[in-house]
Formats: sequence, structure tokens, C-alpha cells
Amino acid sequence: MDGIEQHEPNDSASSLIDQLYKAVHELEAFNGASESKVHWTEIEQYFCNLKVTLKKKSEDLEAKEKEYEVKEAKTIALIVEKETIVATKEQDYLDHVQELKNAAVASIAEARASFQSTTADSLDAGENGDTKVSSSVGDRNSPEKDFPRKTNENTENMAADVKPRPELTHFCEQMDAEGLLNFITENQNFINEACRELLLALESASRPTHLVFSSLEGFYPPDETTPTVDKMDAALQGMRKSCVLLLEAMASFLARIDPGDTHLLNPEIKQLAKAIADEWKPKLSNVGSVAADDNSLEAEAFLQLLATFKIASEFDEEHLCKLVFVVAHLRQAPELCRSIGLALKMPGLFELLINSGRKVDAIRFIHTFQLSERFPPVPLLKMFLKDLLRNSQGKGGNSRAAYGSQVNCA
Repeated sequence: MDGIEQHEPNDSASSLIDQLYKAVHELEAFNGASESKVHWTEIEQYFCNLKVTLKKKSEDLEAKEKEYEVKEAKTIALIVEKETIVATKEQDYLDHVQELKNAAVASIAEARASFQSTTADSLDAGENGDTKVSSSVGDRNSPEKDFPRKTNENTENMAADVKPRPELTHFCEQMDAEGLLNFITENQNFINEACRELLLALESASRPTHLVFSSLEGFYPPDETTPTVDKMDAALQGMRKSCVLLLEAMASFLARIDPGDTHLLNPEIKQLAKAIADEWKPKLSNVGSVAADDNSLEAEAFLQLLATFKIASEFDEEHLCKLVFVVAHLRQAPELCRSIGLALKMPGLFELLINSGRKVDAIRFIHTFQLSERFPPVPLLKMFLKDLLRNSQGKGGNSRAAYGSQVNCA
């Protein structure tokens, strides 16, 4: 094969080709006369093609290996990121559960403290029967004899510690119901001290019960039945809160008067109080409906009126229980309920509160009426925490707002 070129070996493949070249060359020397001759160029071309093919496959494998390594690195990074997110969420939920537990414990402590601070006067007030009064309405402006200033030692001790504001004393001395109510409404910042100060200031009034009755005259404005009157108007709500405060102060005032003196709770006074209650009652007819929440302050005032003047026995207990359910979220609601003589109705109220999801309100009543054996509070608290946790998971970003709202209610 005269056209065969010499090649220098570069690698193992080239070396094999060179060796093959020599072998073929020697074979041709012995078989020069053979008709079947294999051209070197064909053999060389075959091996070159094979080399190129193998090289291409090798490069493809290297490329796939690098691609796999890149995907593996991305997958590992994604897994690490997911693990971090899961760990963060898990810690957030643990912190949230701890907050719920702390809130529940605080609510229990508050309920227990409220129960332990119950005075003997409030207990006696709930046990004493209410004097039946006639449904007829007496003259609200009838004269009232000056009541005796004989009070127990608690009032004297309080007077040494608390001094009523001069304005309160002045309005009581002048029997200025409008001025007294406006002053309380405009000075809501001293609401915590107002009840104790009012208790002492009422001693300056010549007819304290009539002063309170006069203050209640504007509780329902004459035009409230028209659509233009907003029940949630800030001024109206502020005035009604002041009326409730006056009734609470009057209840404390009457509880501290000499028990032997019934002058301030005579049948005439009770008749006047019942006349006011009869006037208010129809306006609370929609309690229990969807809009019942708007009546919370009105229901509280109505119940406080009955408790203050001990006329609850004149009204249907089932209707009173509906009103109690509306105001059950208030801290003073259990004692208010006790004072109007609804102790026997409490088990039904507890079940209604529990079934309505208001377990913390139910626990407060349970402690006040000492019915923890019949209604164990611990399972209720566990259910309360479970419900809060489930609601917080379902509401996502609004979970903490929902939790804060429930705790405030508690």
C-alpha cells in the first residue's frame, strides 16, 4: 500500500493504530498478490469515527453529571430553606400557645380574685328577699324625709381615705341631677374612683334616691324610636355609662346604711324604681336577636336598677336570664346576677355560655357561685385553648388579633 502515511503515536489509540499499521504492512508484504486488499485509510477512518463517537458520549456524560450536581445543590438548598421555615413556624405556634395559656391563667386568677373579694354586704344583698311592690306608679316628685346619716364603720373608714370631688358634693347638695350626670360623663378619666366618691357624695343629698331617679330620666331620649337616633352614639353611650355608675354607687350607698333603717327602700321608693323599670323593659324586647349586642349597656342598666332597689322579684326570671346572658362578659356580671336572686337559674346559664363558646365567661360565673364540682373549670379551659389555637391556625395573619379580642373579652 504505497499511499500509506507514517504517523507518530500521540496516545494509546494512536499507538494501537500504528501497531496495526505495521501489522498490515507486513501482511501486505506476504500477500502482495492477494486480490482482497484492505486499504489502510478505511481502517484508520473507522477508528477515527469510533474515537469521535466515544469522545462525544463522554462529553455528554460529563455534561449530564454537571447538570445533576447543579440540581442536587439546588435541591439541598431548598430543603434547608424549608426546614428553616418549618422550624420558625413551629416556634411561632409554640410561643402562641404559651401566650394563650398565660392569658387563660390570668383570667382564672382574675376570676378567683374577684370571687375572694366578695363582701358580706353583697352576699346579704343576694339572700334577702325582695319586697313586693304594687305595679301602680306613685308620684315621683313626692317629698322624701331626710334620711338618717347613720352609716356603718366602713363608710367612716372610706371617708378617711377617699375625698369626693367638690363638684360631686356640690351637685348632690343642690340635688342637681343634670349637672351631676354631665360632670360624670365629661370626666370619664376618673371612672375607677367615681363609684367610691359618689358613694360619699350621695350623703350630701337630701333625697339621694330621687336624685338618682332624676338622673335616669334621659336614659332613653324621647325621640330614640326614630331612625335618626343612633343607639351607639358616643354621647348617648357615655351618658348611659354614667347612669350605670350612679346606680352602682347607690347600691353601695344603700348597702352601707344602718340595716335597721328601711326608709330609703320603702314601698314608695320601690314603686318609683319599678315604674322606671316598666318603662325600660319594652325597649329591651329584642334581646337575644342578632342585634342584641347593641343592648349590652341597656341590659346592664336595667339589671342594676333591679338589683339596687331590690325589685327583681317583680319581673320574669326567664327574661332576666336573657339579659344576664347579654352582659355575661362584664366582670361584675356574676355579682349582679347574684344580687337579683338568680342563683337557681345559673346551671342553665352556664350551659348556654359553654355551648355558645363563651367558656371564660362561664368559668367566672362558676367560681362566683361555687359550682366547680358540677362544672369543672379545667376541661373548659382546655377546650378554650383548643378553640383559640384552631381559630388562630385558620385565620392566619389575623390570629393574634383574634386572640387579643378574646382575651380582652375574658
